[in-house]
Amino acid sequence: MAINTLRDLTSLMRSNGAKRLYAKTLSANDNSKNQVYLGGDFSALNIFSHKTVQTDSGDKAGSKRDRAKAKIDFSWVDETGSHEAPNAQLILYPKYPEVRFSGFLLGCRKAPNATMRVRDPERVLFFGVTDTGKVLGYAAATDSPLAREFTSVVGLSQIGVFSEIPLIGKSDSKTELLSALRRIYEKHWIESKKMGANNKPKSYKARNGGGYTLEAELGIAPNGYAEPDYLGWELKQYSVNNFETFRAKTPVTLFTPEPSGGFYKDAGVIPFIDKFGYADKSGKLDRWNFGGIYSLKKDPHKDTGLRLSLLGFDYQKGVIADMTGGLALLDKNDEPAAIWNYTSILEHWNRKHAKAAYIPSLFRTPPPEYRYGQKVLLCEGTDFSLFLKAIVESSIYLDPAIKVIRSAGKNPISKRRNQFRINHKNLDSLYRKTEVLEL
Repeated sequence: MAINTLRDLTSLMRSNGAKRLYAKTLSANDNSKNQVYLGGDFSALNIFSHKTVQTDSGDKAGSKRDRAKAKIDFSWVDETGSHEAPNAQLILYPKYPEVRFSGFLLGCRKAPNATMRVRDPERVLFFGVTDTGKVLGYAAATDSPLAREFTSVVGLSQIGVFSEIPLIGKSDSKTELLSALRRIYEKHWIESKKMGANNKPKSYKARNGGGYTLEAELGIAPNGYAEPDYLGWELKQYSVNNFETFRAKTPVTLFTPEPSGGFYKDAGVIPFIDKFGYADKSGKLDRWNFGGIYSLKKDPHKDTGLRLSLLGFDYQKGVIADMTGGLALLDKNDEPAAIWNYTSILEHWNRKHAKAAYIPSLFRTPPPEYRYGQKVLLCEGTDFSLFLKAIVESSIYLDPAIKVIRSAGKNPISKRRNQFRINHKNLDSLYRKTEVLEL
């Protein structure tokens, strides 16, 4: 079957497992020699699942590590099947910043060389994304019926340099999401539950069931994929006291990554607590804690002596100057007690934050039940540079909850939770577009 229309293309992408579809009109410089430009920020990382981000030393010996690379699971698809491109990767240039796509022809026997090696403008590159994070590519030549049809389409949603093409029915992902949330809102009180391994919901009694119940209502099963929850949207439920003010009870926890460097990583969490922690303040003799609020504008914490800092960051330009740096807790001698390298934070941040929906909830018991509100906050267009800006402005802060329990005759037990948090009212600073919609 020839791929001449958008209908043909969406059918091809769906048959290969794609759940979301994006397109970029290529310029003359978007080719295999010059790489394909994916935007003047890091928002492309929100769309494409990628493997470990690794620093790169650049072209000159002795130069600073001022760029990074990340492999992606990429294949070209056509009428004959799927063809792996084993060397496909994203290249990150933090000083500009920008992301480029390269290696997409190398090692692939059935790659679209004739389309991707030329400098013709108005070619179109399509990207399908599966639930497992695999990326599927299809390239349309300038004079092809498919490229001409795509160019004529208006009203598509934009994510950075990409247009999003609906794959499910005739509605876009936002319409589908709002329809599903409206159905849940209209059910009023819902028994607390969690989707089981057999894809069937089961009763859930623990107090943290708000998110699990929402996911179960949407048919979302727990899995190991670091992909958005529903049709490309990350869902974040938050507790409120009432549906009049919609004021969040607690700050929003953005993610909880473990340090990737420093004393914490090198020695382990228990030696870290021994060196920087403090005795439990409620009088529990067998417990030592590490907590507090750490932000760029705060002085060293009085209980731990540590302060938060950005290493390898150009504050004047607001960009990363050295990708080997990161967000760090420093001691009084400016030695790193813990480091979250930029590469590791990038991986956590960009997995699920391209599009997010924040849904308020009420709780009552017995039995444990949740009710979800009629107003939802939709956020689109985040980027790692916005995350860094919020760190600089101290809107995002580190709020760790780490403890070590020592019982007589037993090995110490550690419980770790390194939380990066933000007040709900400041969420709009992390996205380029936010809107509150009534269901």
